[in-house]
Amino acid sequence: MEAAVAVMESEGVDTVFGIPGAAILPLYAAMLRSGIKHITVRHEEGGTHAADGWSRVTGKVGVCVGTSGPAGTNMITGLYTALADSIPMICITGQAERAKLHQEAFQAVDIVEIAKPVTKWAVQLKEPGQAPWVFREAFRIAKSGRPGPVLIDLPIDVQRGLCNYDPDLDAPLPIEVPEPHPARVRAAVELLAGAQRPLILAGGGVVIANAAAELRELAEALNVPVQVTLMGKGAFPENHELFAGMAGIQTQQRWGNQAFLESDVVLAIGARFGDRHTGKLDTYQGDRKFIHVDIEPTQLGKVFEPTLGIVGHARPTLSAITDRARTLGVAPHGEVWPSRVASLRSALVRRDDFDDVPIKPPRVYREINEHYGEDTTFVTAIGLYQIWSGQFQHTYLPRRYLVCGQAGPLGWEIPAAMGVKCAFPDRRVVVVAGDYSFQFLMEEIAVAAQYRIPFVIVMVNNEYLGLIRQAELPYEMNYAVDLHYGEGGIDHVKLMDAFGCPARRVEQPGDIRAALEWADAESDRLSLPVLVEIMVEREANAAMGPALDSIKEFEPAPELTPAAAD
Repeated sequence: MEAAVAVMESEGVDTVFGIPGAAILPLYAAMLRSGIKHITVRHEEGGTHAADGWSRVTGKVGVCVGTSGPAGTNMITGLYTALADSIPMICITGQAERAKLHQEAFQAVDIVEIAKPVTKWAVQLKEPGQAPWVFREAFRIAKSGRPGPVLIDLPIDVQRGLCNYDPDLDAPLPIEVPEPHPARVRAAVELLAGAQRPLILAGGGVVIANAAAELRELAEALNVPVQVTLMGKGAFPENHELFAGMAGIQTQQRWGNQAFLESDVVLAIGARFGDRHTGKLDTYQGDRKFIHVDIEPTQLGKVFEPTLGIVGHARPTLSAITDRARTLGVAPHGEVWPSRVASLRSALVRRDDFDDVPIKPPRVYREINEHYGEDTTFVTAIGLYQIWSGQFQHTYLPRRYLVCGQAGPLGWEIPAAMGVKCAFPDRRVVVVAGDYSFQFLMEEIAVAAQYRIPFVIVMVNNEYLGLIRQAELPYEMNYAVDLHYGEGGIDHVKLMDAFGCPARRVEQPGDIRAALEWADAESDRLSLPVLVEIMVEREANAAMGPALDSIKEFEPAPELTPAAAD
């Protein structure tokens, strides 16, 4: 275990999240003598999400540790979340002695078989001499290709064993950075050069690859507008003149959808064409051509067959396309198409300046946008509040907008924010949460309080399972989703007080800004999480629909005028 811990340290791990138990104590004994900080969480799922958040902002492999039996099964949701969003993470579990595994020993479960569908690799350490090599390979697999999680199961008798290990002779295993095939790069340039209305679509793979600079260079070199997916928010600054919004059937802007529908060639990089982005595929595909770039070959053609597929790491591929375009003398596109996108941006807007009481949710995001700076890191999970966040929140830098995009586990945001803050103690971290999601893993507030991990929680409280309530509308029911009782359901202000943390409730839109200022100051002063609970219109709906051209707007919105459409 001393060798395993030495490997973790050399791979850049300075903080792990977990819960000790009898079957994992030899590893804990080794960590005690190391420079790694341990954060004791209140639930192993919370530990996985904290390691996930730590990984998303650092780009390194996050680590979560637990004992045998239920510790591992509690990690499954976190492993699934990391796999779905391509997050490199290692979960380490204790295990009964090898000789006891077939005897139904206490808290002995075949966690390797359970975890296989939600990991890139799940392995049980069979011999002490394998320890440094298995851990090295775990980090290599987690980081290489399409990143993802690994599970290492450690029988306690193996943990107690000895192995030969010299840290001076050891180093991380090399990670392949696949280069794109030159012929396919040339074909991509030719498709872009021949387009009248090209778009670049930046997915989460651009953020993971640290390729934001290369993306911007290509966009500016060819004067091509850029859209982002939900996972790609921050890959391209939203105040850039070439920003073309976000298309989708939930997290989208009206002008982003219209720009996409008017495009004729789409260069998608590190995007997997998730169903919440595409909606109905016949509408999404239309007559446009697609160039799909991904580091994972099996992603190409998974949802639909692109016109051109390119296997490659996002960073060298973007650079190769830019270089080839310059070599071939491809002139930048004219201003007609970028100007059209800009006109859509100004014409097809949704209101966020409501003064209504109860507060309309878009007003909350307007206040967030105006109050917090570009370097703020936002963390949000799943529900109507995530959809409003994607529609209204502005993001300017990579790794500043963290969201559990595909798996969507409720409760993700609080522990993920702890991971972010542990990685960057000086960064402003803001959680945007719903009332129901907050209640899933609210016990992790105690962890943040114990270790003095400060961040601000902005709760959008409609006292509903809001997204499911809206999904029930076609069924003409409002069933099993109402959380209201007493004066307003759970008193989250008193709940935070029980954890020893400040909180304030807001019911007037004019009070939001002052509450955010207060929360920032209190969080800094006390080094604690601070809650601003904003009571919003209970049955407000978010704009969404089955296809990009059939989004239902629940608030009055201006239409595209014939003059603007010319």
